[in-house]
Amino acid sequence: MKAILTVLGHDQVGIVAKVSTKLAELDVNIIDISQTLMHDNFTMMMMVTWDDATKFDTIKDNLSELGQATGLDIRIQREEIFDAIQKL
Repeated sequence: MKAILTVLGHDQVGIVAKVSTKLAELDVNIIDISQTLMHDNFTMMMMVTWDDATKFDTIKDNLSELGQATGLDIRIQREEIFDAIQKL
């Protein structure tokens, strides 16, 4: 399964490390990544994949918990939903 992961928030040390570590723990592979820092505002987009489509809710919940713990807005969407929204 492919999905798009977005991370937004105030810049802090270790954002990429924290998110990528959590993804590795969940057996999620990062296939593309882009990040930007504008006036202390951090934004990152990742395209990620994993084998078991039934794990989506588990991955989403774990990333939400990480977001709450770090003060970041971390969201994940299935690729087809992300693409459909972009076409609107």
